[in-house]
Amino acid sequence: MAHIADGVLSVPVLISGGVIAAAGLAVSLRRLTEDTIPRTAMLSAAFFTSSLVVIPVGPSSVHLLLSGLMGLTLGVLTIPAVAVALVLQALLFGFGGLTSLGVNIVNIAFPGVVFGALFAPLVRRSEPARAGALAGISAGLAVLLTGMGVGVALALSSSEFVPSAKIILITYIPLMIGEALITGFAVAFLKRVKPESLELGMAA
Repeated sequence: MAHIADGVLSVPVLISGGVIAAAGLAVSLRRLTEDTIPRTAMLSAAFFTSSLVVIPVGPSSVHLLLSGLMGLTLGVLTIPAVAVALVLQALLFGFGGLTSLGVNIVNIAFPGVVFGALFAPLVRRSEPARAGALAGISAGLAVLLTGMGVGVALALSSSEFVPSAKIILITYIPLMIGEALITGFAVAFLKRVKPESLELGMAA
């Protein structure tokens, strides 16, 4: 589960996550304009809705993140898009937590931004099929980094969480595949019908 609940993480981990998330929000919000708000809001809503559908996998559970797709289409605006959705989920459904909000933002949004930035130039220069394949790889790696982030946050909070963190990371494997397929097909489609929709992520 990418959404870590309140009362699980140690204070140093919570503070560190909060500081990093705040810095990311401060930088990304400078890129938010009247032109970029609609797309950011749309993908934030997509993340909000899709991540509420939780699928049990072994002792843990997974849900769609769409961080790879957001990273390629929004760039750094992935951070506020995820942040708004996480706040609403915590307040409306008790999903995740408020004290762990910073860590959850870092774990979910930042991997999408990182791999979006790395793969965006390749996607821009590629024809639709190859762009879709590259986008799928980017999304899969973003999910892997999210799983690693969750595991590290748990392990740094308490050594008792180490066995659980290892198991949780394994449960992310099917999610990596699912996210890669969804993002790959979406980007290939966008490259065919509306390639300019990817320009924001590539420029951010």
